[in-house]
Amino acid sequence: MNNFKPELRTVNVIRYVTPLREGGSLPAIAEADDGFLYVLKFRGAGQGTKALVAELIGGELARACGLKMPEIVFANLDEAFGRTEPDEEIQDLLKASVGLNLAVHFLSGAITFDAGVFNIDAKLASQIVWLDCLLTNVDRTPRNTNMLVWHKELWLIDHGAALYFHHSWNNWIEAAKKPFLQVKDHVLLSKATLLDEVDTEFKTIITEELIRSIVDIIPDEWLTGESSFETPDQYRDAYTQFLTTRIAHSDIFVKEAQNAAETLI
Repeated sequence: MNNFKPELRTVNVIRYVTPLREGGSLPAIAEADDGFLYVLKFRGAGQGTKALVAELIGGELARACGLKMPEIVFANLDEAFGRTEPDEEIQDLLKASVGLNLAVHFLSGAITFDAGVFNIDAKLASQIVWLDCLLTNVDRTPRNTNMLVWHKELWLIDHGAALYFHHSWNNWIEAAKKPFLQVKDHVLLSKATLLDEVDTEFKTIITEELIRSIVDIIPDEWLTGESSFETPDQYRDAYTQFLTTRIAHSDIFVKEAQNAAETLI
């Protein structure tokens, strides 16, 4: 029985250290009032709070499945924080991100995962591929693996591009039953030879109760500002329904991944 209970701490950002100029979202390394450094994901960045929602859901589901994820925290950004920032682009980002943001513990000294250097077993590869198919995570390719090696262990980072259906909410119920075609580009696909085994295992872990416990901690303020649903709880219900439906039809995305793997041989 999985007794995983997601609990996110809230920290206050006290120092902007340096930007991480990756993609268009401009995450940054920042120091919080608990003395730790974090990779700070801004609500005012291009994808807005949807990227934060995807990061929270994806990261906590990965943790619940036993995969290594740096700690995720809510990060509060004060209104006065960006006033002394000389870079206008960063200053605008900070001003647009006042309030609750998301941050991930910074793994100091970690190196980017290289599939040609770091050996990964079939079980772990299959677990990661399966989860990315569930989450429709398009950002785990050889060009951008979004995995780090830290203390000789593999850590997952950055699920902000997952759950891409929620950027429009068009036909989202139908989308839950579709294969994940982008799995053909997954950096670990060739080693994911135990997908059927992982499918059985993870379907017992990722229950509706677990999904609900994760979506319930999404802040209300991240689930407002558009007209797809009327209330934050309706958004939470939709995320829950999408994921539970997708798991119930997991044979679709598992078969797609297996077929894509065969074309690599």
